[in-house]
Amino acid sequence: MKNVRIFTDGCCKGNPGPGGYACIIKYKNQVKELTGAKKHTTNNIMELTAAIVGLQYLKEPCSVELTTDSQYLVKGMTEWLPGWIKKGWVNAARQPVKNRDLWEELHRLSGIHKITWHWVRGHAGHLENERCDKLANAALTSL
Repeated sequence: MKNVRIFTDGCCKGNPGPGGYACIIKYKNQVKELTGAKKHTTNNIMELTAAIVGLQYLKEPCSVELTTDSQYLVKGMTEWLPGWIKKGWVNAARQPVKNRDLWEELHRLSGIHKITWHWVRGHAGHLENERCDKLANAALTSL
């Protein structure tokens, strides 16, 4: 199984408002940067989308270290998801889980790849996180 590192970030101006996302995929000495933007979205949607796009890019099952500055993404995948599924996609407040379609896709992808989720503090000098932030914001301004 290939060992791949993915770094992700999302941004939004207005929340909701226009948003962008970026991911950097590293395998051995190869680097791929993917970006995109939406005219009306939220920061959380962009954070989830960045991870989905990175994982969907992989052509075969991989061992993935995914690094993000989104606690929403990391906690969702490592703590909250099993409870949401068990409870029929409602959260602790008994409300429907927001962005369910994106969480379901991440859950599907986590069945294909062996993913280790890592959180880093945003805007704290992490090289790839800073690059993703710049790429996401550049995608946003291209709308």
